Amino acid sequence: METLTNLESFVRTAERGSFSAAARLLGVTPAAVSRNIAMLERNLGTQLFRRSTRRLVLTEQGARFLDAMAPGLGAVQAAITSVREGADEPGGVLKVSMSPVFGLAHILPLVPELLRRHPALRPEWHFENRQVDLVAEGFDAAIGGGLDLASSVVSRKLAPSHLVAVASRGYLRKRRVPTEPAELHEHDGIVLRSPRTGRLHQWTMRDARGNEEPAPLTPRIVVNDPAALCEAARLDLGIAVAAIPDVLADLESGKLVRLAPPWYADAGDFRVYHSGRGPLPARTRAFVDFLVEVFRRDDLGKRFAASHHG
Repeated sequence: METLTNLESFVRTAERGSFSAAARLLGVTPAAVSRNIAMLERNLGTQLFRRSTRRLVLTEQGARFLDAMAPGLGAVQAAITSVREGADEPGGVLKVSMSPVFGLAHILPLVPELLRRHPALRPEWHFENRQVDLVAEGFDAAIGGGLDLASSVVSRKLAPSHLVAVASRGYLRKRRVPTEPAELHEHDGIVLRSPRTGRLHQWTMRDARGNEEPAPLTPRIVVNDPAALCEAARLDLGIAVAAIPDVLADLESGKLVRLAPPWYADAGDFRVYHSGRGPLPARTRAFVDFLVEVFRRDDLGKRFAASHHG
């Protein structure tokens, strides 16, 4: 029977496209990964990769083997992890992806309480503005809004993802304050360019009755990071349409002012995502349950809603 080590080396190399990338994920040397795959090929009696100086390419037999093997391997790994962690005390590395602004403001401050409850956990937080591949990149969970939900991923809602138009009091001091979305185009706009698509974000806003209107910001400054968007608004540079969690402290302190209430843009929900393949590891289950509980306890769903900041 083939060893789990050899099979895991094959699957991770196929997913990542190189021995080096697979080795980093598995915490071993590239030579060890190469040796494991060579042993697997010898035991199977077939070549799984075509090797060149530049890249690895699956053979036809390798591609068929990967399709048949990957789902089963994930289930075996999850079962092993669940047994190792034990039913009573979740532990081990908890690898989570989240956006820098949201994560630093709302998730990182929860770590002390999380570790008091589960001291055997070792958080590994990745703060990045991109959608990760949970399974291929070895993440336990990801937190974000409006992510594409693959068939192998499930999620739980944390709070609504509402965006509102904001500006500083300094910017508004000698300007007409907009009361409708259509009036935003008369002002200097701070606009976000999507790093993924390269397009400028332009939003359609709605009110409590369901009426919708475009919010045509005139770009005066363009940035590609939500943190820069919010900071530019604080610096009196113009109007931004920002996610409420990213500017929550500024709205509550009065540093930024919401414009054109009750209009807002609805980007779906903030959710915590995790793999739906096989048994859920105890560390992931504990983290997801903890987040849902804390968001409900601290009423963050209400605080993140546009109706709370009229």
